Amino acid sequence: MNVVVVESPAKAKTINKYLGPGYKVLASFGHVRDLPAKDGSVLPDQDFEMLWEVDGASAKRIKDIADAVKSSDGLFLATDPDREGEAISWHVLDLLKKKKVLGDKPVKRVVFNAITKKAVLDAMAQPRDIDVPLVDAYLARRALDYLVGFNLSPVLWRKLPGARSAGRVQSVALRLVCDRESEIERFVSEEYWQISALLKTPRGDEFEARLVSADGKRLQPRAIGNGEDANRLKSLLEGASYVVESVEAKPVKRNPSPPFTTSTLQQAASSKLGFSASRTMQVAQKLYEGTDIGGETVGLITYMRTDGVQMAPEAIDAARHAIGDQFGARYLPEKPRFYSTKAKNAQEAHEAIRPTDFNRTPDSVRRYLDDDQLRLYDLVWKRGIASQMASAEIERTTVEILADNGGQKAGLRAVGSVIRFDGFIAAYTDQKEDGEQSDDGDEDGRLPEINAREQLAKRKVNATQHFTEPPPRYSEASLIKKMEELGIGRPSTYAATLATLRDRDYVTIDKRKLMPQAKGRLVTAFLESFFNRYVEYDFTADLEEKLDRISAGELNWKDVLRDFWRDFFAQIEDTKELRVTNVLDALNEMLAPLVFPKREDGSDPRVCQVCGTGQLSLKLGKYGAFVGCSNYPECNFTRQLSSENGGEADAAALNEPKALGKDPLTGEEITLRSGRFGPYIQRGDGKEAKRSSLPKGWTPATIDYEKALALLSLPRDVGAHPESGKMISTGLGRYGPFVLHDGTYANLDGIEDVFTIGLNRAVTVLADKQTKGAGGRGRAALAALKELGDHPDGGAITVRDGRYGPYVNWGKVNATLPKGKDPQSVTVEEALALIVEKGGKPSTGKAPKKAKAPAKAAKAKADGETSETKKAAKPKAAAKPKAKTASKTKKS
Repeated sequence: MNVVVVESPAKAKTINKYLGPGYKVLASFGHVRDLPAKDGSVLPDQDFEMLWEVDGASAKRIKDIADAVKSSDGLFLATDPDREGEAISWHVLDLLKKKKVLGDKPVKRVVFNAITKKAVLDAMAQPRDIDVPLVDAYLARRALDYLVGFNLSPVLWRKLPGARSAGRVQSVALRLVCDRESEIERFVSEEYWQISALLKTPRGDEFEARLVSADGKRLQPRAIGNGEDANRLKSLLEGASYVVESVEAKPVKRNPSPPFTTSTLQQAASSKLGFSASRTMQVAQKLYEGTDIGGETVGLITYMRTDGVQMAPEAIDAARHAIGDQFGARYLPEKPRFYSTKAKNAQEAHEAIRPTDFNRTPDSVRRYLDDDQLRLYDLVWKRGIASQMASAEIERTTVEILADNGGQKAGLRAVGSVIRFDGFIAAYTDQKEDGEQSDDGDEDGRLPEINAREQLAKRKVNATQHFTEPPPRYSEASLIKKMEELGIGRPSTYAATLATLRDRDYVTIDKRKLMPQAKGRLVTAFLESFFNRYVEYDFTADLEEKLDRISAGELNWKDVLRDFWRDFFAQIEDTKELRVTNVLDALNEMLAPLVFPKREDGSDPRVCQVCGTGQLSLKLGKYGAFVGCSNYPECNFTRQLSSENGGEADAAALNEPKALGKDPLTGEEITLRSGRFGPYIQRGDGKEAKRSSLPKGWTPATIDYEKALALLSLPRDVGAHPESGKMISTGLGRYGPFVLHDGTYANLDGIEDVFTIGLNRAVTVLADKQTKGAGGRGRAALAALKELGDHPDGGAITVRDGRYGPYVNWGKVNATLPKGKDPQSVTVEEALALIVEKGGKPSTGKAPKKAKAPAKAAKAKADGETSETKKAAKPKAAAKPKAKTASKTKKS
């Protein structure tokens, strides 16, 4: 009997069926050990010794593997066919060697690009040894990410409170987003005009032509810069006669794109399906690992972490057969198509992403897949088969027209195209990202019959005013495309890197566009000012190239680490003497548009409008950065630093308190103000003044006198409870709107309920809370969102919804899902990892009665190389309301 080690239980079950009774397939559940999230896990002074840690669940997996190996004939390491997969095999082998269970048993490494019976059996017939250079590249990358994260992040915590972490690739990706935002802020819109004429042929057909030359000169794009010039040219065309100078019809061939790589799949899924990069990879993982089709579990696509664009010869043959059968002989080119990548530093170690069987059409597997799986499989199948189809044949027609008005002449042009043969377009067409130029430009329109030298009749002349627009913000897809072009990061890291930026609150996504937050822009400005080399695009790309050369056996991995560490450590040491005033001066200049937004009255945005003499500047507080006056404490003006939607406008509007009216009872002035924690309402002045923060969803622009009075009236008495006689009240607390009776809090659905709820409903809400149980834990008793099956140590694993969002439950262990994680997409492997991180320990066949170990500290995953696992928040009773709240700085 031979032991085979794979990564996931789903793969283990499938592969065991393929291999038969002579093999025992076990799962490692991903990585079996990692660097502890603490200082000293990588020791540069000891030749970069790395101290690995095996968690409790992984220790049990290794024990199971070791026990099986003891009585086996040999060991096959069959983890994923990439750098991470090679590293997992190396870790497993190293641990088994330390347990001394291998003896002289043969150990082989096998890789398969698809989970099909043929692919697995072929791989088993061609074993190899561990790829040492590939492992070295993994070790170098892991050490670099650790050294950057655990040395640079503490500098941020000391010099820039509120910042959470920095990373080798993460910070460069963030810089791309922030640089684009700076471009948008600096952009100055320019006016330009476009002039066109609606013309009619002698046969009565109408078409539009655009002005391209005048006064004997070719007009460059946006050459008509004002209305005066536009009206002059419009008048020329209004009185002109028109004749066709030439008609040129040119056949053009359009070739298909190659099959998907990791990044192009993420881009296409974003454009066509609206998937995030993380969601794309989750669904692709399911398709790769396989689904039950007719009683057999079959992998539907090849391995989805790759930068290769070529398909295997047998896959090309299969695609060509499918094209002939499903589209016809004309759609099949004479020779197969071969592709090479244009991406910088691409390794092309694996095939492109393709269906494992082109005869397995999307329609034929529809009933076996959920909606997201079907949509992504449809995309992969169509792109894969289109890559081997015939070119599309397009006829592109260009018509040159002369306009003559009493000797004043102008040239117009009409361009159109007609698809004469759709070719690969019959299967797949690309879709452009928002803000990208279409390949076709203005050539998509179709023209009527037009002949040279014939006269045209003028129907109408249009002069339209336009203004240049700033470059668009990055979407996840366009950012991944840019990172790939620059050679930053690798396919396996893109989704995790973007997830890390969101989890750190460095960026948010609004209408699919990445918006840098104030915290992210501060971090980027700090790194550009004091660690510029390490966020340069070329430096990061060059380092990636060195890591690739390590993979190829061309460089020694420790030599690369030594070169990097020498300069990096010196720069870290230099910042120890860095004064906070130096940091603030640099940030004030780099982030001037954010810190000092322009004022409508044109006054100096750096002068405090409250005292009139102080200079505004960035200040660093316990909870992060804010804007304050230099005359503090005489002038206590502060303003939140925000680059969120409307944040700058709100901040500018609240540079001084806005009077809303007088309190009808006390006669004190009620004002709308802005502080370091955001906008708030204040009645009166001084330390005894009553204040109330704006509830979530309320913006300064929507606050009027009535709303301000309502906020200041809280807490509000609803009435005496009919049983206890004690008062029921409502208010706003840390966890939102609530109703309170005799020390018991119950959440309300919305802010309006605080002001409108009556006694009967309040009593009902409180009764429901008591029925569900103290502390609000009644939600846990609701039906599970998803059942994942039994834990290996016994007990059901489910996904549930709680006060703090969805979480994984096993026995009494609750582990919150990472931010943005779809509850329906959680796999058993992901759930087990979350349970282990939360402190769930294996027991003897039973779910634990109590978690014995606290959750690990959140790692400063500097590069987002693996997804961050967050601590689950235990539901509590609602806290008493506070006018201001602020979360403590978290070190990650």
